[in-house]
Amino acid sequence: MTDAPRDGRGGHPARPVRPRVFRAASGTVALIVGGIVTLLLLIDAVVRAGWAQTFLIAPWLLIVLWVIYVSTYLSHVAIDGEGATVQNGLRRIRIPWRRVTDVAFRYQVRFVLDEGKPVGAFGGPVAGRPTRPGLRGAPDPRHRQPPALRDLALIREQWEHATETGSREGAVTRSWDVPAVIALGVLVLWVLGAVIISNGFS
Repeated sequence: MTDAPRDGRGGHPARPVRPRVFRAASGTVALIVGGIVTLLLLIDAVVRAGWAQTFLIAPWLLIVLWVIYVSTYLSHVAIDGEGATVQNGLRRIRIPWRRVTDVAFRYQVRFVLDEGKPVGAFGGPVAGRPTRPGLRGAPDPRHRQPPALRDLALIREQWEHATETGSREGAVTRSWDVPAVIALGVLVLWVLGAVIISNGFS
């Protein structure tokens, strides 16, 4: 039996650190708006055409919502004590901190690997307009930084801290977002079923 990791202050087990997620605010807004519009259209279909016709219409609307979800919301950057997870659409890349030689920013966050290849993040902090200074100067100059630069500083701080504390080494892994792919498969089968049913009644 192995002991749980200690926090070094009283012998108590250290609590696991939750990943910090960076995602473009516009993606969240687009998903919320798309979800509300889809819900309103489904309610309207139920009122006007009934549940049977709604069942045939629903997969087409949900596929559009799925596209909005994948193209605007799903992409993000998540960091923890061991590494960074970069998700670009359906593709997910797990990068241990020991494999990172630099964290740069050019329109988007880029993790430069020890093999020389950069990994760009479609989601997460993106370049935007700098924050306009107020009438009264902020006491902390960081308040006038663009949000993307503040997020980049947090990511770099986590990377530098992990390098100093000797976070364990590992391999860069690439995978697919299986739940999103399965959801698309279900929607495609639903569409095919709706087409078959519609043609059977015509």
